[in-house]
Amino acid sequence: SCAAHPHGASVVGARVTPRTHVGTGHHGPRVPESRAMKAALLVESLTGNTWQAAEMIADKLQQERWTITGLSRVRTPNLASVEQADVVLVGTWTHGLFVVGQAPFALGNIANLPTMRGKKAACFLTFALNAGKSIDKLSTAVGQTGADVVGGLEIKRNYLPQHTDLFVERLLGVVENA
Repeated sequence: SCAAHPHGASVVGARVTPRTHVGTGHHGPRVPESRAMKAALLVESLTGNTWQAAEMIADKLQQERWTITGLSRVRTPNLASVEQADVVLVGTWTHGLFVVGQAPFALGNIANLPTMRGKKAACFLTFALNAGKSIDKLSTAVGQTGADVVGGLEIKRNYLPQHTDLFVERLLGVVENA
């Protein structure tokens, strides 16, 4: 889980990543406070792959000077982290048969999340063999919360580092051009 460290760092799992000290030049380039984005991650994971992808995404965003307001399960969302976030990232896994009937897990829970009107959202979905149209179904469900869904990406479980890099790269491109 994610929490704010009292000494200006964000904690993801046991790893501490320093935050930029605005105007001091510590820990990398100066980032104006107004440009620092905040993200909450809501995740469902069966085998740990989706949770691992979420942690990788959170880590990569922190390297881009984003603040992670929370990492929680879709079924038990950290509502304060969602409220504080500019962007909500929703991730789940694909269930179904190998070639038919694929769907994002916890779709009903996702569609019934508290309203996220005025928030940007992006979706990610882990899969083993074939995700079918699951990312479209996931994006639709997240959109039903009132969020502005800016995109989604299927992440093959064998390629978590590469596909989470791509997800963050695309997310940054969409958010920076908004």
